[in-house]
Amino acid sequence: MKGIRVTTPGGAEALQYVEFDRPVPAAGEALVRIEAIGVNYIDVYHRTGLYPLPNPFTPGSEAAGVVEEVGSGVTQVKVGDRVCYSHIGAYAEYSVVSAGKLVPVPDGIDSRTAAAALLQGVTAQYLTKTTYPLKGGEKVLIHAAAGGVGGILVQMAKRLGAYVFGTASTTKLELVRQAGADVVIDYTKEDFEAIVTEKTGGAGLEVVFDSVGQTTFDKSLNCVKPRGMLVMFGQSSGPVQPFDVLRLAKKSAYLTRPSLAHFIADREELLWRASELFEAIEAGAVTIRIDRELPLSSAGEAHTLLEGRKTAGKLILIP
Repeated sequence: MKGIRVTTPGGAEALQYVEFDRPVPAAGEALVRIEAIGVNYIDVYHRTGLYPLPNPFTPGSEAAGVVEEVGSGVTQVKVGDRVCYSHIGAYAEYSVVSAGKLVPVPDGIDSRTAAAALLQGVTAQYLTKTTYPLKGGEKVLIHAAAGGVGGILVQMAKRLGAYVFGTASTTKLELVRQAGADVVIDYTKEDFEAIVTEKTGGAGLEVVFDSVGQTTFDKSLNCVKPRGMLVMFGQSSGPVQPFDVLRLAKKSAYLTRPSLAHFIADREELLWRASELFEAIEAGAVTIRIDRELPLSSAGEAHTLLEGRKTAGKLILIP
């Protein structure tokens, strides 16, 4: 079978399209024939070695397809089931996955949408339902609101009745409006802290969801109200520098850095979060934007587009 391998972490050229043996499922595992692969920023972190994996490895954290074969003892799925999953090794034609990590795909959702939605959609779900359970009338700032997670976050926040500030670059502002944000901020020209201060009368926000990191951290922290929360769930501009925790005392602010794996470690929790996501998609309350589809052999191009912030929605690789 064909797939992507990384032997030595590095630039986009580290993603090598090669032939290797099709895996065989062991006890408790299933072999999935992959129909669509979601490209995520964590894939970049794995490729560069920021989040190191044992070398060599097949990158990719999300895919959807059909169960081809199951190992002994598997009861969660059967051959022929349409499934999606979040698990390392998705950049390939076939992948072996623990059966407990496989999520059934509803009949009304195609594989491309499932692959585009699962990781980012479940992330948005746990951020708004568990990390900070948003309530109607609360005010929230969402950075990179035209991105994959950001766009879904805006829609989920509005569905929960929140008042949403969303930042994006000049060319993507309309996407943030379409997602439903109440205040759209061009971060290339406007000071989001000043706008939040003005629009809230200096009161600040209940929560800020920040996936940008280094360049936004200080002002994001300034935007939260007393006893408000700053949720750092990414670092597309680079890691946040060490800081004095006494800064939090100024507002008795909360700072957290959640990770998806800790919110889907239990199968029951995974299925709950995914089912809420898929129900919202089928109801039309959440729309998944797919920027473009590329062949699996063009994984390097996909990473270049993602790192250059040249996408307006999810990138999909097709084996």
